[in-house]
Amino acid sequence: MALIDLITRDVVKVPLESTSKEDVFHELVDLLLKAGKISDPDKIYDALISREQLFSTALEDGIAIPHAKTEYVDSLIMALGIAPQGIDADALDGKPSHLFFLILAPPSQSGQHIEALTEIARATKSSSFRRLLMTSRTPDEVLELIVDS
Repeated sequence: MALIDLITRDVVKVPLESTSKEDVFHELVDLLLKAGKISDPDKIYDALISREQLFSTALEDGIAIPHAKTEYVDSLIMALGIAPQGIDADALDGKPSHLFFLILAPPSQSGQHIEALTEIARATKSSSFRRLLMTSRTPDEVLELIVDS
């Protein structure tokens, strides 16, 4: 599974307008709703918050991967938001998060969920790739970088 298979122009938000982790979740869930990927944004948001309460999904190096398994999606879906200014998302390294990869999967698709997490980890391992994503100004620029990675 490649990121480009999951990330399309209509599920990329750059720059994010949010200034808090919770607002990022709302903004990305709204993006998925507008793209026709979900029908119950409140249930999706609740699933993300419940997962986040276990421990933060903000990792290191400016990367956050909020994710949840929920029966309110039929297949694995993703949204990507970029916050050039950085947002405090309780990251493991204590630094602001800039790249928010939101993943949702039905409970029956654990394998695909793990594959998506692995693919994000692989793609964002490169500091130059992360920097280029953070300086992207449009969804098209983001998609071009993902295709080339």
